[in-house]
Amino acid sequence: MSEDAFLIRRLTDEDWDAVVALEHDAYAADGLSEGREALQSRALHSPGTCFVLEQHGTVRGYLLSLPYPPLHCPDLDRAEDAAFESGNLHVHDLVIAEDLRGRNVALEFMRYFRARAEELGFERISMVAVRGADILLRIIGYRAHKEVAVPASYGRRAVYMSMPVHG
Repeated sequence: MSEDAFLIRRLTDEDWDAVVALEHDAYAADGLSEGREALQSRALHSPGTCFVLEQHGTVRGYLLSLPYPPLHCPDLDRAEDAAFESGNLHVHDLVIAEDLRGRNVALEFMRYFRARAEELGFERISMVAVRGADILLRIIGYRAHKEVAVPASYGRRAVYMSMPVHG
């Protein structure tokens, strides 16, 4: 197996320690870390749309998503308590291990995810970009929705964005 060989697979119960550690490393310094209970509550409502990126048997990234009404997003300050039927698949969180950033790993993960969203019949993908990620997301086809009031728990630079699954 080459150094850059990655496996993308569905998230399992055994992955949570690694997911929580990656999430904490990525967001705690900015006050955006949710913790295990909130993260698990999001995956609970849509386990078939939550994935991990594995390298040599180690979880190196994850993507949590769930159907959510268009132009709305979960609040980081509370666990998810309802499941939604929606043609919109909301990427709640995407984290890649720090040493893999800047190597197109996240972009490949997003391509994989978009193909899965299409297979599952979703029409749109949405997410909240934090810490300036909206710049990259615009380049790959996401459109900002400045009219959407994002919960304060995402920080001041958060932007709700979406794109069609097809096209």
